[in-house]
Amino acid sequence: MKTATIPSVRVEPAFRAEVESVLGEGETLSEFVEASLRASVERRRVQAEFIARGLRSLDEARRTGDLVDADVVVASLQRKLDTARARITKSRK
Repeated sequence: MKTATIPSVRVEPAFRAEVESVLGEGETLSEFVEASLRASVERRRVQAEFIARGLRSLDEARRTGDLVDADVVVASLQRKLDTARARITKSRK
């Protein structure tokens, strides 16, 4: 299979130097750019899937009427956080 190229990206010399300064031992700039692109593509794919799941969940909640007010959820999470903080504080004494 033939390979394809990614278009060149023009950057300021200082930024290129900064990028080169963080390369791993034996790592090339091309390898770094490819890894960065792959990570960005994966992050966007995961983000799109997360949003799609959220929208499906919202549709289902609206369909069934099984909705919980945001204030109720936040209050519940705050109680859990307060309990965890109290437990940590108590264990440090």
